[in-house]
Amino acid sequence: MPLDRNGITRRAARELQDGFYVNLGIGMPTLVANHVPDGMTVWLQSENGLLGMGAFPTEEEVDADLINAGKQTVTGVSGHSFFSSAESFEMIRGGHIDLAILGAMEVSQEGDIANWMIPGKMVKGMGGAMDLVAGVRRVIVTMEHTNKRGDPKIIPACTLPLTGLACIDMIITDLCVMEMDPDRRRFRVTELAPEVTAEEIRAKTTAEILFADDLRTIDA
Repeated sequence: MPLDRNGITRRAARELQDGFYVNLGIGMPTLVANHVPDGMTVWLQSENGLLGMGAFPTEEEVDADLINAGKQTVTGVSGHSFFSSAESFEMIRGGHIDLAILGAMEVSQEGDIANWMIPGKMVKGMGGAMDLVAGVRRVIVTMEHTNKRGDPKIIPACTLPLTGLACIDMIITDLCVMEMDPDRRRFRVTELAPEVTAEEIRAKTTAEILFADDLRTIDA
C-alpha cells in the first residue's frame, strides 16, 4: 500500500538527528516539521531568513507576518530568530546546514536532480535549491514515485533543467526508500512500503537501480 504524503514525510523525519540544522524545501518537505520526534531539538531553517521553524500553526496561531520560503504561515520554536536572506544563504553556502529535504520532478540514476521548472510553464525562480544541493552536507528527496501521468520520475537521465549534479543521498517515495551507493553511483532500494513489491518498483523505475539483500518494510 503506497504511503501518503504524511507517511513519506514521517519516514523522512526519521533521518533527523538531535541538534541538526535542517532546510525543508517547498511543498511536501514542509510537512516534515510536523513529524520531528518528541524530545529532539532540530533547528529548521528557511532561505527567506528564519531559523527555528516549528509545526504549521493552528487557526488561532496564524501570524501572517511569519512565513517560510514558500509563503506559508509557520510557527517558531523557543529561541527562533530572523535575519536577512543574504545571511540565510551564507549559512547554506558556508556548509552550516546538516540536511536538506527537497521535492523533485525528476532524479537521475546518478543522483542528479531537476526540481525547479518545466519549460513553457511560469515559474517564480529557482529559489535556494541550487545553493542547497551544493552547500548542504546531505540531501534527501521526498516525492511520489511517478508523475500524474504514471511516468517514472527516477530515470536514467533528467530531461528537465537541472538543479544539481550527483547530489542526492536518499530518495523517499510513496513506494520505497532508496539510498545512493557512493561507489557504484546507483540508488539501492532498502525499504518497501507495505504490500509493495520489488517487481512493482522495477516496473515504475526506468533508472538502473540496486536492491538490498534484506529489504525492510517502511515503518511509517
